[in-house]
Amino acid sequence: MTETTQHIIERVGLIPVLRARHAAQAHAVVKAMMAGGVSIVEVTMTVPGAVDLLKELAAEYAGRILLGSGTVTTAAEAEATIDAGAEFVVSPSLHPEVIAATKERGKVSIPGALTPTEAITAWRAGADYVKIFPCSAVGGASYLKALLAPFPHLKLIPTGGVTLATAESFLRAGARALGVGSDLVNLAALDEGKPETITQTARAYLEVVARARAEHGK
Repeated sequence: MTETTQHIIERVGLIPVLRARHAAQAHAVVKAMMAGGVSIVEVTMTVPGAVDLLKELAAEYAGRILLGSGTVTTAAEAEATIDAGAEFVVSPSLHPEVIAATKERGKVSIPGALTPTEAITAWRAGADYVKIFPCSAVGGASYLKALLAPFPHLKLIPTGGVTLATAESFLRAGARALGVGSDLVNLAALDEGKPETITQTARAYLEVVARARAEHGK
């Protein structure tokens, strides 16, 4: 049985957010993360040539990586990135037309929200997950837990301020997966010629996810 996109996201437990400065840097980051066992990547629209990069990654890692697009704020961007290979579409904010375009193409929708009103509005608009962003700015794991008290059915992915030090607390608070930025997608390490730093961090994150789920039944 083929694993669904949602199953892969929840099994891996991480969505690395790729904001590279150019395609070569992006390829190097993905290679280093894959070496550490992380087989998901969100290519943001802020990466120069993001659509072409998605096509390249889809060809290079066919069947071995789950690709998504990020910072998507229009239906046209959603459609273009899905055509390029994105299986999930992430936004930093709430755009019903992006949710609709993503669902029409049969892909997983992850809009951004922050307040209780935005979170439930995103869910009712058809979101598969709701990205809580910027989560750390409003209390981190404690805020996530507070959101889930009245809305236990929501599937939340905190993003913003997720680090190795905070990852377990977010998972314990009820996160279905974690949106991880520069703590894992470490462009400085690449600039220093140390891609192994990214590989090691990827492994460390997967260990945190496994431990949290084993201990707390997530």
